[in-house]
Amino acid sequence: MSKTNHAPTDASTDSDVSTDSGTPEDGDTPANGDAPADEAGSIHAAYAFGVRIREEASPDGDPIYRFEAPHHEGITFDDPDTAELYADVYFDVNGFQEAGTGDRGVPPAIIQAGRDTLVGYLLTQPDTDRYWIASYYGEKIEKIDRYVARVRKRARLIRERATERGVAESKG
Repeated sequence: MSKTNHAPTDASTDSDVSTDSGTPEDGDTPANGDAPADEAGSIHAAYAFGVRIREEASPDGDPIYRFEAPHHEGITFDDPDTAELYADVYFDVNGFQEAGTGDRGVPPAIIQAGRDTLVGYLLTQPDTDRYWIASYYGEKIEKIDRYVARVRKRARLIRERATERGVAESKG
């Protein structure tokens, strides 16, 4: 899994984030690369509550994936899987802000959420992989994978329930 370039983006105001978003049609699968393009790239994934991942081109032409959410400064990743995991962590803790945590800090909402959420968050950070996290916690890789699976499942359920209750628009 490649890592984030962890560069904040210009998505720091609510007006920068579209209000026309929701979960993908099946409530879990992100939109594909055929999503409509706009001035800043195409939507890779659109989730409930104005959260989305936008595919853009880096200055050298490689694709990058920008996570956007209301009240979040935005962040870019080198691969879509890491961006999607970041979105899952975001939903798992009901949103968080990285602004003000410094280069090596972890947002308090992540710390308070528990080990599985922290593992998911750490996997979105530069120079951190499953092996490093397994070594840090003294666990096997399979347990780290189970932590991540739990975060992804909770995030999926949160998005599905929001759609079912009508508090989030659903595309499709």
